[in-house]
Amino acid sequence: MEERESGVGLQQAGESAQSLQPEVEVERPGLQHKLLRLPLSRIKGLMKADPDVSLASQEAVFAIGKATELFVEVIAKDAYSFALRGKRKTIQRKDVDNAVDATDEFAFLEGEKALLQQGATDKIILS
Repeated sequence: MEERESGVGLQQAGESAQSLQPEVEVERPGLQHKLLRLPLSRIKGLMKADPDVSLASQEAVFAIGKATELFVEVIAKDAYSFALRGKRKTIQRKDVDNAVDATDEFAFLEGEKALLQQGATDKIILS
């Protein structure tokens, strides 16, 4: 059986969903490690900006936050690999565009990329 960073064994598939409540921090000897780097309050605010969302549970906010972090990590790694091919260490817009074009999982971003190329959205302002 594998172990997580906290030293607790992984949950069996049949165990209750209540035991899967998110922890915000995990204690390791001499080190604190946050499971979520994005601020939960900002995520909840963005979720509530959607008129279809009236309430958002803490678990839902955590899940959306974690999914967002994983998404950003994957697209950043792909974009960085394109930057390295161009013999650069800094990710540029064209690297992100190349990552979107090269990866099928990012196909849903194609329309957004076209809008940005037309200059339809210069800035996104979050309140």
